Amino acid sequence: MAILQQILFLVLTGVSIWLFSKKAGEIKRNVFLGLPETLNDQPSLRWKNLFLLALGQKKMFKNPLVAVMHLFVYVGFVIINMEVLEIVLDGLLGTHRLFIPFLGSLYNWLLDAFEFLAVSVIFFCVIFLIRRNVLKLKRFVSKDLNGWPRSDANYILVTEIVLMSLFLTMNACDLTLQSHGSEHYHQTGQFFFSGIISPLFAGLNESTIIAIERSCWWLHIVGIFSFLNYLPYSKHLHILLAFPNAYYARLEPMGKMKNMPSVQNEVLYAMQPELAPTDAPPPARFGAKDVFDLSWKSLLDAYSCTECGRCTAACPANTTGKILSPRKIMMSTRDRLELVGKNITLNKAFVDDQKSLLHDYISVEELRACTTCNACVEACPVSISPLNIIAELRRSLIMEESNAPQEWNGTFSNIENNFAPWKFSPDDRDLWTAEM
Repeated sequence: MAILQQILFLVLTGVSIWLFSKKAGEIKRNVFLGLPETLNDQPSLRWKNLFLLALGQKKMFKNPLVAVMHLFVYVGFVIINMEVLEIVLDGLLGTHRLFIPFLGSLYNWLLDAFEFLAVSVIFFCVIFLIRRNVLKLKRFVSKDLNGWPRSDANYILVTEIVLMSLFLTMNACDLTLQSHGSEHYHQTGQFFFSGIISPLFAGLNESTIIAIERSCWWLHIVGIFSFLNYLPYSKHLHILLAFPNAYYARLEPMGKMKNMPSVQNEVLYAMQPELAPTDAPPPARFGAKDVFDLSWKSLLDAYSCTECGRCTAACPANTTGKILSPRKIMMSTRDRLELVGKNITLNKAFVDDQKSLLHDYISVEELRACTTCNACVEACPVSISPLNIIAELRRSLIMEESNAPQEWNGTFSNIENNFAPWKFSPDDRDLWTAEM
């Protein structure tokens, strides 16, 4: 029987890792469908960003109370799952609490710390569920989250509560079996929180307690493997991608726009025709119409989005009732990228589906509402830039489709003819000084 359990556990572990690796490979492929962008300068500053923004969650602390709750849930879930290493080894080797002989009294101290974090995770997840579903904070009831995104957040919170409850119940049963002197249940010393629960099982017979303990053990590890394979389909993928996204954040001053060399050269050649080459190829595209035209960093941003809505809450256009939502820009980009990825997986290469990010997923009205103020970029806790995507799509809209409001066209015409936004000849620009 023990051998069959080990074989079953080995198969479960192998399938879980294979499925996760397969999906992770697809996400990596999708990200690198984007255009090249070099983001490896100033490594010391990048490592600082990784530790402060991704690990330390620096920007979250603009709201200290929420930040502390989120930190406990995040750190608690990550640290407790270090205990999964022992569960995996126990499952593969047919042992029970493998690390006790190696850690001695430290084992009891670690499990007590894990249980404290588990209780914290349960408590704060309940608060987060209340914030989303009872208090209904504005950024959580936005139409951006209608359907699957709203359910996704609740599923994860409930899953974390269940996993932590299984962990505590498993330990409580283990303590009860230790007190009964059951075979294979090594003396660990008392655990504080599960020690409070364990008397609930004292009146049950040994075989029933073992069945409960083993059920919790199996459900806990199956839940962890299921969670691992759910992550790539969920907004909670940011648990993993926040780290590379923070490291590869753009380090230029916020709001710095990247000019296209081909456009700059056209202006230069207009002013100095003698410099114009005779064989310069035209640019393939101005700006971005689909995900292929965005940089890989913008696509990584889309997968790293936490859907927290801080960007949209900070957006002045959204605050004044405009249709623009920076969160929705990131979610739409990810949705389009996922569809493109499925297309490639199915056909071995991308087959034109008569759709594009611009127009089919993100509307002209959304793009025109953006003031390029960078409030969304500043608000994002994991260094995402919705503005970069907006600017590239808007560049395509204007330079590829000549699609701009009449007011903008007047300004463009003045800049082209008079080298300034105003309708004055360059020769007449200093006439106002004559009045002085």
